[in-house]
Amino acid sequence: MRNQSLSIASFAVLASLAGCTRTQPSPEPSANAPAAAAPAREGTARPAAALIQTSTPGVSGHAELGQPAPDFELPDLDGTKVRLSSYRGKPVVLEWFNPGCPFVNASHTKGSLKGLAARETAKGVVWLAINSASPGKQGYGVQANVDGKKKYGMAHPILLDESGSVGHAYGAKHTPHIFIVDANGTLVYRGGIDNSPDGEGESPQGGTLVNYAANALDDIAAGKPVRVADTEAYGCSVKYANP
Repeated sequence: MRNQSLSIASFAVLASLAGCTRTQPSPEPSANAPAAAAPAREGTARPAAALIQTSTPGVSGHAELGQPAPDFELPDLDGTKVRLSSYRGKPVVLEWFNPGCPFVNASHTKGSLKGLAARETAKGVVWLAINSASPGKQGYGVQANVDGKKKYGMAHPILLDESGSVGHAYGAKHTPHIFIVDANGTLVYRGGIDNSPDGEGESPQGGTLVNYAANALDDIAAGKPVRVADTEAYGCSVKYANP
């Protein structure tokens, strides 16, 4: 009987991690490194010209660093429509979110996302969580997100992108995945919240923990170029209907 209970418990743990992928974040790029002549691998700084502009139905454009962020309108958990361009004049953080993702849980309860949105919104930053999970997938549905918002103490809106059109337009691959738009509406950062390997906010082996999102917001507030604009995100895969 004891072995049977252990087997059931083990299955439950494995089920909670199903569909999640883990990508080791790259070390922070050197601020003095020369510009790359060709697109670098994901996770390192690269010029905006390395990205290909396409069109996504329902969203105006495709995200490119250094270019105007694609505008969109999505409903929050109360059904109220929220439009990105209505926040012009303020920095906006877009956080791809899934309340059922273990990486999201770790980052919000003990990692770099814990309390970060509250601290930044107090400074005038707009923070929007976006869930691109499709029907039947992990993290989908109003109630699941209402529960997640309460669990993580999130005061900012959670927007529902059931079609996945906004997520695809921005190239969101993981939860969490962070995109930062400056007050002029320009996309100035995309990537991981930090370089922690598991979302728990611990320093990577042999290195120093770097909160890329917080650093980018500090740079924006100081009127400086974002020192590291493109990093590798890690976490669960976004639960699109059509990946």
